[in-house]
Amino acid sequence: MKRSKGQNPVTSPMDRTHQSESTTRPENTVVLSIDCLKGSSKSEEWSGDMLQTGDIVEEIRIGSGPGSAIFKAPFKGGKAWLQKVLHNSYRNKETSIVVRVRRGSEDLSDLSACIVPNESAGKRQYMLRSIDDPNYTVGFSDRTESVCLGIQASRGSRMVEALGRAKLQDGYVSYPWERRMQEALPISGSSNFLSILFLPKASVNGRAGSRYNDLEDTLARANAWLSCSQANGVPIVFMNIQTESLLTKISGETASATVNTTSLSDLSNLASASLYGFEDYHGVDIGLMRAVRLWYAPLGVELPLEIKLRDDDTKLGFSISRTEEGFIYVSSVTDHEDENAPAARSGLSSLYRDAAKASRRLVVSRVGSQKVLPWMASSTGAIRCYDTVSLSQKLSLHRHANVSIILHVILWDTSATAAFSSPTRSSSVGTHILFSNQSLDSSEFSWHRLALPPRQVGDRQVMPLLDDEDDAFRLERENVGSASFKFQEILFTNESL
Repeated sequence: MKRSKGQNPVTSPMDRTHQSESTTRPENTVVLSIDCLKGSSKSEEWSGDMLQTGDIVEEIRIGSGPGSAIFKAPFKGGKAWLQKVLHNSYRNKETSIVVRVRRGSEDLSDLSACIVPNESAGKRQYMLRSIDDPNYTVGFSDRTESVCLGIQASRGSRMVEALGRAKLQDGYVSYPWERRMQEALPISGSSNFLSILFLPKASVNGRAGSRYNDLEDTLARANAWLSCSQANGVPIVFMNIQTESLLTKISGETASATVNTTSLSDLSNLASASLYGFEDYHGVDIGLMRAVRLWYAPLGVELPLEIKLRDDDTKLGFSISRTEEGFIYVSSVTDHEDENAPAARSGLSSLYRDAAKASRRLVVSRVGSQKVLPWMASSTGAIRCYDTVSLSQKLSLHRHANVSIILHVILWDTSATAAFSSPTRSSSVGTHILFSNQSLDSSEFSWHRLALPPRQVGDRQVMPLLDDEDDAFRLERENVGSASFKFQEILFTNESL
């Protein structure tokens, strides 16, 4: 696209010819003008180099080389004549075109484009698409020269109008999910988000005419589960809580007992209802059950441990049990004298003893890449979790098959991450080593630094103690392990399987 300005816009004889014609043209003369159909994606859209609505067409050149067809203003027949010319050129596969326009009396601009069909305008209608920017398209209209000059003078208002019409369009981008899930996650193919879903409990006495307790009861049970888990030494903190609607089919007495939302006066009852229903077009009673999802996180980190086995190993050196809240934890380890046990060699025994000193459970969060945390509380009040017997049998099969065991345990403090033998991710997928055999620097765990949770859960929430000389509002520790922690004294006994 080229532009010339001033007394000498261009030096060709054609320019001199159309200059003399344009200056003597009456203002009420109908001329061929530009319609901007789609704006440019470049920043120069509103500069003088781009054709704009209201620009007067002075010359059209179709084709290239000596055999190109040149048409100059005035164009007899206007837009209708030009559409026939464009149709014939497009049918003959001659789509290259250069349009010269005039803005004002002496300002000229050229557009190099190609002829393409304008399907939105109708059959045999064509528009021009810029070669430099395929997003930029223009068409043609018949206007008087005075109207064109008025449009050109209102450039500022047209910019505001174009701003109001401009809409953001959505798009798609391909994403290598499989590779990212292998490389970016600390545990391949598994998230670090921990949650448990609480379904509304079935009402024993049919409270308030409903077969399920209200939402407040579900929230209270979630709160009690979290508080009791912390009181039992499970090192987790509260993150967030939300309601989750589950679609279910209801009928009979249950349907009649649910809230009917046919009137606006009934909507206020939905705030605390755990189950409410409606009737679809086929007369089927549909119910929405409102469950509660509790999100929580490890107090410290999830530490991977690899328990390597030998041919002469007769036992693993540790036992597992389950808390009332459904968490699997290491309940006992071998004595100090048995340092050849797999649990001792991997550092699991040391972690267990450190957890006991801190009045914490050494909770197992994953076996391999599978989470073994409680995930749902049913409407009967039972907690869905993993069975310790089947888990113990699987660990025993590891020992008999001489296959290493990879456990993830939840730590109560990032300072407890010392030198432990840990598995490495496969180098074939370009992943990094989770932990090395060397001492870990505290900067490696900067993203695990403890901060106060959004709110405390009872009096059992673990809080970091700050020294008197420290700023009371400083929540991050400069050195991992430099701050002490105050734990509620929790006594628990080790229970073997």
